[in-house]
Amino acid sequence: MISKYINLVGNMGLRYSAFRAKYTLESKLGLLKSKFPTNTNFKTFISLDEWRELKIPFFFDSKEKLSFNCNETVSEEKIEEMKKGVFTFFSSVKFNLGTNYNWITNPETNYEYDINKHWSEIADLSKEAGDIKYVWEKSRFSWLYTFIRYDLYSGIDQSEFVFSEIESFINNNPINKGPNYKCSQEISLRVLNWTFALRYFKNSKNLNDELFQKIMNHIYWQLHHVYNNIDFSRIAVRNNHAITETMTLFLSGILFPFIPDAEKWSYDGKKWFEQEVEYQIYEDGSFLQFSHNYHRVVVQLLTWAIKISELNQQKLSDVVYDRAKMTVEFLRNQQENTNGWLPNYGMNDGALFFPLNNNNYRNYKPQLQALANVLGLELYNKKFEDSRWYGDSGQVVCKVVNQQKNILEYDFGGFYGFRDDTNLTTIRCGTYKDRPAQADALNLDIWSNGVNIVFDPGTYKYNTNNEYLNFYHGTTGHNTITIGNNNQMVKGGRFIYYFWTKSFDRKVTETDSTFEFKGKISAFANLGKNIVHSRTVIKFKNALKWKIIDEISGYKGDLPIVQHWNILNEYLNDDRVLVQAFGFDGKALEKKYTKGWFSEKYGEKTEYQQLTFETNNRLIETNIEIVDFKTLR
Repeated sequence: MISKYINLVGNMGLRYSAFRAKYTLESKLGLLKSKFPTNTNFKTFISLDEWRELKIPFFFDSKEKLSFNCNETVSEEKIEEMKKGVFTFFSSVKFNLGTNYNWITNPETNYEYDINKHWSEIADLSKEAGDIKYVWEKSRFSWLYTFIRYDLYSGIDQSEFVFSEIESFINNNPINKGPNYKCSQEISLRVLNWTFALRYFKNSKNLNDELFQKIMNHIYWQLHHVYNNIDFSRIAVRNNHAITETMTLFLSGILFPFIPDAEKWSYDGKKWFEQEVEYQIYEDGSFLQFSHNYHRVVVQLLTWAIKISELNQQKLSDVVYDRAKMTVEFLRNQQENTNGWLPNYGMNDGALFFPLNNNNYRNYKPQLQALANVLGLELYNKKFEDSRWYGDSGQVVCKVVNQQKNILEYDFGGFYGFRDDTNLTTIRCGTYKDRPAQADALNLDIWSNGVNIVFDPGTYKYNTNNEYLNFYHGTTGHNTITIGNNNQMVKGGRFIYYFWTKSFDRKVTETDSTFEFKGKISAFANLGKNIVHSRTVIKFKNALKWKIIDEISGYKGDLPIVQHWNILNEYLNDDRVLVQAFGFDGKALEKKYTKGWFSEKYGEKTEYQQLTFETNNRLIETNIEIVDFKTLR
């Protein structure tokens, strides 16, 4: 236990460890209650009429000033369904919340949180309550964009329902009480989404001065909460939460200049936001969370920050622009061209903060194009709706100027691979300078003709049983090697791993007939020192064939070496995809099958048979071949 603690401090640093201890103590002693009061004064800053007269540049002034045609639309049936309380969570599962939802009940478990408790007394992990994200999902108010888009396209005013829901939230969620004040990122998103709706419905008859004052009072205290809790995100969490919160504080001074405190919040927020972007987005454009979906979260936040700051003559530092451009390039090069999807890699909680199109949730093209357009870059050969909402005129059809590379090498983040024709092969092989969330080093993803043949299983849930957590977060759920059932790293508490893997000798080469990746990781520290997993991945050109060579060195125990493959069962079982593995002596290894679960979206899972090969030697050579390309769809 002492060795784990020493390792944790070494990995995370003294600043993190000291802050976590201090914050936990403050919470237990009730000190956070005085810092985040519940008996707050009602704040009044500006009348509704005065606010309507303000000239604060935004993506648009109001819905009356918006006039763009779009091939996409929102169905009336969907709107009516949502008005009856049926909402889609995490772009996935539908829940009927009813028309009088109290905002604090988990629809999956029916657990009702105690609204009288201070937020610091609310547990974010509870077996009885279930996953708290199910309470946060509607309270984030990202669903407002569905009503706003329908309002614009249909011409049927939706402001009455939108404002009634915002008022309902305010009435049912006293400031700093209950689960919806537990997470500062969720609070920040609520402020941003309310702001978007306020600007769109700026001139609505359903927005009166009394309601406006209630909303502004709540916005003030929510921003007050975010500012006074910012160290938790910047020190203890330091991921997309910190970027969301610092950006919201930065924009608060622009969007709410009539709030006196917002000047300081904005000044500090801008400084912190620039620091977080520089720290979290690596020099090669990869992202410290090692998650494509969370990287897309940052894409949308950068779009907001850069566009609004420029509209208000508050240009951000050069490093923000540089990292934003590198982000576009990085994700574009990880992208499958046919459908715009990326590998379902890393943690994926279903986050899509600002849903402004009808495309599949996993299609990254609309969000990447919006950021590219804000940066003055052109991407893809068609316009997506997101860009129009952010002020793009839509008059010029974009030409692709950011061509994808055949060789993928991102050393800072540890992303590698190659692209040929309609095939995309990606490999993870990095050394962590920031906290890993999944033990998935040397994971392999294979796409062909738009189909993710060899896939990452996803995430499922953050609060679920140990069997699922170990599979999705651990090594057994990924296309790589385990020693017995041991993870590459030792699992600790929530989002914590000890003895992080390290990588070395990483290289991608190309010959006339092949692409080849070679890389090594040091891993399995719980089983001994100096254990190394070496992997070679060869993709043959002009053929749908891959060769993978895995070798373990430095291991002195007697556990078997197990190679795991998540391969689409429908193609594997009818021999459209052939997989053969051979041991050190060249003899074929027996195919074995174990239970696996695929989670394309948060909160849903589908059972499948994971293919494994096992040997008591230290080398496995595997051939994967697609033998029936024409029916691979």
